[in-house]
Parts: sequence; C-alpha cells; structure tokens
Amino acid sequence: MSEPRWRGDAQPIQSTDELVRWFEKAQRPDQHLIGTEQEKFGLYLADGVPTPVRYREHVLPTLEGLRDRFGWAESKDRGVAGELIALERDGASITLEPGGQLELSGKPLPTVHDTCAEFTAHYEELHAVAKPMGVAWIACGFHPFATRDEIDMMPKGRYAVMREYLPTRGDLALDMMLRTCTVQANFDYKDEAQCGRRMRLMLGVSSLITALFANSPFKEGQTVPAGPPPHALGPVRSLRSATWEHVDPDRCGLLPWIFEGEFSWARYVDYALDVPMFFVKRGHHYHPHHVPFRRFLADGFVDPDGTMHRATQADWELHLSTLFPEVRIKPFIEIRGADSIGSQTVCALPALSKGLIYDDDARTAAWELVADLSFAQRMDLWKRAREHGLSDPEVLSKSTQLLTFARAGLDRLDVRDSKGRTEARFLDSLDRQVARGATPAGDALQKFGTAPGRSPEARRALVEYFCFAGGLG
Repeated sequence: MSEPRWRGDAQPIQSTDELVRWFEKAQRPDQHLIGTEQEKFGLYLADGVPTPVRYREHVLPTLEGLRDRFGWAESKDRGVAGELIALERDGASITLEPGGQLELSGKPLPTVHDTCAEFTAHYEELHAVAKPMGVAWIACGFHPFATRDEIDMMPKGRYAVMREYLPTRGDLALDMMLRTCTVQANFDYKDEAQCGRRMRLMLGVSSLITALFANSPFKEGQTVPAGPPPHALGPVRSLRSATWEHVDPDRCGLLPWIFEGEFSWARYVDYALDVPMFFVKRGHHYHPHHVPFRRFLADGFVDPDGTMHRATQADWELHLSTLFPEVRIKPFIEIRGADSIGSQTVCALPALSKGLIYDDDARTAAWELVADLSFAQRMDLWKRAREHGLSDPEVLSKSTQLLTFARAGLDRLDVRDSKGRTEARFLDSLDRQVARGATPAGDALQKFGTAPGRSPEARRALVEYFCFAGGLG
C-alpha cells in the first residue's frame, strides 16, 4: 500500500476530553424540553391485499406529497444515488428506517400538550397524502404479517453496511432493521449529576415501560410462545423487545455499569469508545469499519483510495447514534424501550417519562421500586415484561405504582392546556390498561386470537386494527 494521504478538511479529535465536553455543551440549566419520535410501517393496499410499501412506488411519493403539500423541505442527507430520504421543518424531521418505516422525529417542545398537537398535525398530513395513494401506515412494534423477503430495503448508505455487519453479531438483526417500530421520548438535563440520576432511573424502569407499551404479539400472522411451563403466560407481548435482545450484545441492552457507582460522562465515553463502529462516513459515502471507536481515534482509517481519515466530532456524534441501549445519551437522554403505538396512546410515553424525570419526588419514589434489584433480577424483570406484559403480577404491581408516581409528578408540575387539564391526562389510556391488567398486545390477542394468519382478509383486518393514517375504505 502506498503512503496514505491525509484528509485536511476536518479537525481531528485531539483527546477524549473533547468527547466529554460534547456532553457538557448539551447541558440546559434552565428550560428542559421534550422530544418525541414514532415509527410506522407502510402498507400498499393494492387489489385488497396489503403488502409492504416499496421505495419508488410508495415511499418516495409520500415524501414528495408531504414536501409539496405541507411545506416540508428536503434534507441534505441523500440516498446512495442521491434519492430523497428525509424531510425537515421547523426543528422536526421525517426519516426512513431500513424497511421503509416512516419516522417523525418531533421538534423539542416545552409541553406534552405541544407534542400532542404536533402528532395530531402529523396524522392529518400523513393521512391526507396516504389515503389517495392507497397506502396505510400502521403503528405496532413488530410487523404483524410481512416476511423479511417482502420488505424493500431503503436506499440509505448506512443501511447497506448495517445489513452486512449486524447479522454477524445477532441472529435477529435483520428483523430489527426491517420489521420493528418504536416510539421514543427525549429529555434534557442541567448537569452531569442530573443526567446520571435520570439515566439510572429510566434504565431501571425500562422493563416496565416495555410492558406498558407492549404492542407486538404477531409475527408472520401468528404468535410466538413466551416460554415453557410453568412460567408461560401465553404468547410474547413485545416481539420488538425480544428481537432487540438478539441484535448485538456490544451495543444493546441495559448497561450494567449505570447501576454501579457514580455516573459520569467520562464513564459513558469509555463505554462508547469500546463499542465497535459500523462505518466511517465521508461525504455521502459510508466506509465499513468495524473496530472500536477507541482504535479509530488512535489509528485513523485508510479508505480504499489510500486517504487517511482521523476521527472528528462528526464521527463521534455518528457513532453515538449507532449505540442502541434501552436508554442512551445522544446528547439528550433518549428513552427507547416502547413499541410503536397508536394515536390514542403515542403521547403517553413522553408524559409518563416527563412525570418521572422532571419531578424529583416522582423520580425518587420510582427509583425505590427497582433500587434493590441485582442486575440478574433486572434482566429477569425485563424478560418477563416483554414476554408476559401486565399478566405478570410483579410487573403489573410495579407498573401500577409507576403510573401513580408519574401522574403525581405531572400534577405537581401543573402544566395546563386551554381546557385546564394537566399533562397527566395523557396517562389515562395507561391507567385503563393497568386496571384491566392488559397490554395493547393483550387487547390484540383477545380480538384476533393467537393465529390471525396471513390471508388477504387477515392482513386487511390487522391493517385496520393497527392503522395510524391512511387505510382501507
């Protein structure tokens, strides 16, 4: 190999202190905002047989319709051949997941009332574009009937690299990419100590969030058993969560070190430095590079043309976006343990999380629910939450208490809408669930049984049941 040529248009990282300062720059001493993200599966309803959307025929026209009719602007991020793959508007974005899942990443907003208004507008716009096209967008955690082969991979360069690499790390990595959807909530912090307290709490109760939002009982038209007797309590309630357990042990899970000793950004940096990378991005090109970021920082990367690239802050930020623990810092705190859910419940996740995170009394009480668990017990609770949901007595008891603490926190924060209601109103749907001891997945199982199938009739029924926008008729 000839001597590498240095790329000189980006300032290399000089020390890990710069990585710590990246988190410090995200501190918000005063106002703490809320961001919400939701993913949906797209189905084309041709000839009455719902099939997964394809990029050219359905996804691209959807993006173009949102752009042309509702003032969304094309993002600078483009596909492998310059394709339109993302939109931006007023601090929000619409992007594509690997299997064509459409994601709204909402603008950071002051209240959950604002988030609700944002998602109402998103529904109205998406519905207006999708319905005339014969497309439906459904909200659930795992695709209820499509096989992997039916799903079209989106033309994003990073996904081509991930598709090759992740199956070497976990058996269900392609299922995660193509057949899962989530709803996420993002929160701020004023300093390092507060960030640590909020991270620890939300990782501690992540299993309960998984149970409360479990909304993925079907895979290819049938259920998956939760386990052998005597512990089996029916089918798995969150196949999305079960799938993530088999993606990549280096970058997924509960982060045991969060529960050990004092939190610091330096510890999070150390964790992230030791996770292997997916790629190095230069321009619109993603170069596969599967070494720990620590090694990239030390040695750089030589691309196929012989150009040497040193790690930059942009590389660090991109790398952090490829870490997938149940709660992560990016640099805001991102809560990731919930299945995608319909419009009646989508604002419950930011509301629940806000009540726990932004009220100190609620945070303290919620932490006491899980403070004494060993890490093995945390893993067991998480497993039972995804498999049995609120049918598990301990999960139900802790989830009920968690909702009580969150509601009290939201009432103390006392942020009211035009009708005088606090943000606690967004927890009503979850309260009804715990009162019945039923997850959204349990409701779907009650309606469809354990094997709705993949016939045209079954597909139409599932699309109608999980529909977020567009749809049949």
